Parts: sequence; C-alpha cells; structure tokens
Amino acid sequence: MPKNLSKIAKTKKIKYFLISFVDLFGVLRSKLVPAQAISEMQKDGAGFAGFATWLDMTPADSDMFGVPDPDSLIQLPWNKEIGWLASDLYMDGKPVKASPRIMLKEQIKKLSQKKLQMKSGVECEYFLISEDGHSLADKRDIQSKPCYDQSALMRRYDLIKEICDCMLEMGWKPYQNDHEDANGQFEMNWDYSDSLITADRHVFFKFMVKSLAEKHGLRATFMPKPFSNLTGNGCHAHVSVWNGKINKFLDNKDQLGLSKLAYNFLGGIMNNTQALSAFFNPTINSYRRINAPPTKSGATWSPSSISYTGNNRTHMIRIPDKGRFELRLMDGSANPYLLQAGIIAAGLEGINKKLNPGKPLHCNMYEDYKKYPKLKKLPNDINQAISMLQNSKALLKAFGTDVIKSYIKLKNSEIKNFKARNVFNKRKPVSQWEKDNTLDC
Repeated sequence: MPKNLSKIAKTKKIKYFLISFVDLFGVLRSKLVPAQAISEMQKDGAGFAGFATWLDMTPADSDMFGVPDPDSLIQLPWNKEIGWLASDLYMDGKPVKASPRIMLKEQIKKLSQKKLQMKSGVECEYFLISEDGHSLADKRDIQSKPCYDQSALMRRYDLIKEICDCMLEMGWKPYQNDHEDANGQFEMNWDYSDSLITADRHVFFKFMVKSLAEKHGLRATFMPKPFSNLTGNGCHAHVSVWNGKINKFLDNKDQLGLSKLAYNFLGGIMNNTQALSAFFNPTINSYRRINAPPTKSGATWSPSSISYTGNNRTHMIRIPDKGRFELRLMDGSANPYLLQAGIIAAGLEGINKKLNPGKPLHCNMYEDYKKYPKLKKLPNDINQAISMLQNSKALLKAFGTDVIKSYIKLKNSEIKNFKARNVFNKRKPVSQWEKDNTLDC
C-alpha cells in the first residue's frame, strides 16, 4: 500500500504540499496544494499545461497531471509547514514519455530486468554571487588558489551550516563541505543511494541551496561557467551497480578494482559520451567549461578528451577506489534525471554488447593530450553535441526517437534565440544572454 499523504500531513503538521516535476530543460515546476486537497491529488495528480513548460507540447494538448510519489516526500527543514513531492507526469492516462523522471524510471526498469540496480552520488558545485549576478558575494575571496580556503569557507559558515543541518535532518548523511577551486565556489557532499533517490535529492538540493542563499541575502548559481576566468561548476557522478547487497562492479583481483561488468559499463559510457554531452552539458554556456582555456587557478578541472584512468583528476573518468568510478563530464546545468538516465542507458549498451573501454591511461591529460591524437574529443559547443545526439542510434533506441526529437527541437529553438543577438566565443566574456538564461539553471 502506498503511503497516505493525508494522514502524513496530519501527523507531521504539513499545511501545504509542493507537487513538483522537472521539464526537459531541468526547470523545477510546481503547484502549491493545501493539505486538505492532497488525497485527491495523490489519486489523480495536479494539473499542468504542458505547453507552458519545456516539454514540446501545444496549447491544444490535453491537461498533464503530476502524480506525486509519496516515497519522495521531503518536509522542508526550514519551513515544516510545507512538504515537497516529486511527481510523475501523465496525459490521457498514459505516462509522458518525455518526462525526465519517467525517462529515468524506464532505464531503471531495463537495468532491473538484469537483476541490477545502479547506485550513485553527485557532487554539486555552486557559486555564491551578488543578487544581480555580476560579481562574487564575498569581495575578500580573491586568492589565486582558493580551494579549501578555511577563511573563505567560514565567512559563509551560517549558510553552509544551515544547508548541512538540513541534510542531516533529512537523513542524507552529508559528510563534508568545502570551498572549491574557484573564488566564491562551494561543494557539499552527501551519501550515495539508488539512482532515482539521488536524482530526486539532486533536484531538491538545488532548490534548497538557492532558497537558503536567498534567506541569507545571497544568490546561489549552478551555472556551468558564470565567470570566464574561474573554474566552472561541475556535477561529477560516482557510479556503481549492485545486485542486492553485492557490488557487481567490485573485483579485488583487478588492478583498478573493477569487474568485467564494470569495464563493459565503462565501454558503453565512453562509446556514447559525445552524444550524452547534449544531456550532461546541455546549455550554450556549458562549453565554456569544456575544452576551456586555463583558469585563474591554473586548471579547468574539466575534461576535453574521452579517457579513463585510476585516481587522476585530469581524465573524464576517474577510478578513485575499488568498485566504482567517477564521471567528471557533467556540469551544474545538467538535468538531474537525464544525468542518471543517460548513464544507465549508455552503461546498458556496454553490458549488452560487452564493449571494451580500452586500456586506462596513466598520464597528466592536461599536459600530455598531444601524445594521444587518436582519442575522441568532446563536443566543442552545444551544436556539435546536439548533432551527435541526433545521430546516436544507441540513445535513440534507449529513449525513443520522438523523445530525442522533442529535446533537439527545444534545444535548437534556444540556440536560435541566442544566435539572434550573440556569437559564441569561449575566449570572450560570458554574454548577458547566458547569464539571463542560465544563472538560475
């Protein structure tokens, strides 16, 4: 029996529920529903007009209903009158195939047919900036190598503490908070979990950080590259695949601690990376972070080639420990559900076709990339990424031609809007269009 949200509301003294969903561009959409009406909403869903969101619909389409998942319920720690719910979208009684959460659940289902479950964790980097988005919030944060700077971290103690306290209260098991490689940049880590839970928490984390930053008179942004001279916001994912309590990626006899299944999964990721960039680096601004000039700190900390290695951060895929890998491609604008769905879809192709990722490269890729001219390169801009997605047989099969066409149609519309007034040049300052359209991604 599903949880009864009406009873939970009475027990937890919740007065309102946010019934939420994320569209194809990662925008969080919600209806605020009084607790007295939640029973009906749990049964039938909250109504939305799909055309009003990034879901490639028209005003003539039927109403879309967000049916809340009671297992996703989060009572806002900073306002306990409100409960947040992730929902699945339905239209005319059928799931909306282009709904990112539905897309992820479909990939989870395919993986489960092999009696496998992906567990993942994400590292969400963000900047704290002025309300107008033009400068860093902390005028004293000026070191050329500010990573782990204790003084800059502690000047934001009140906010960092409140966010971390919220995660502790919600049972996410946060374990470290730090100042990152760029001035004004922070990262907060919590424990890994099932991929759907991680995606829901990723969505809520971004909402929470932005909300609490506003409460403290600040603005938080997950924009990939808000400042041309500083390291961008990455969103690295740590990935492993399990059967019950058994980590199927683990092989203690292997030099890097990975099983054959893990290498096949890696092969699938690397075989589909160029097309996946359209999901993992989905904005025009994303490509200021990829293949970027050196930053103020001396390194971009982002990949340019498709390669994997051991515990070495200059490659796209790092294996920091036995039984898991870290994919360092994604940035802060990535849709949390498409991030997880893309990994599973590519990994499944690798498993099904027993793809070989090749040998790991143990080098400083930032310095030695010229020694490996045959390595595939990442797309240099969003147009290349979209083109590669359009020609990806694996991803068209995984998500359906209609879904991919809708995504590409919406992205091309966005690109056209940008090109009407701008020319993309990653060596020039970030445009106002990018800030207007990406700061709140």
